[in-house]
Amino acid sequence: MTAYQELREVGQPDMQAFAACTTLYRIHHPESSVKEARRLVAEWIDHHVVRQARGQTPGCDC
Repeated sequence: MTAYQELREVGQPDMQAFAACTTLYRIHHPESSVKEARRLVAEWIDHHVVRQARGQTPGCDC
């Protein structure tokens, strides 16, 4: 989430920040498929950025 938020703060479009974070996730979790990485990153963005929720969400140690 830090990478996504920092990319957005410097003016990167949403989809580019999303793609970068998906790639970053897969670097750290090469066993994950692209589809799974996209789903998780999208859930985290929705959870932390869109809804600004404070509770946990699947796959996130927040």
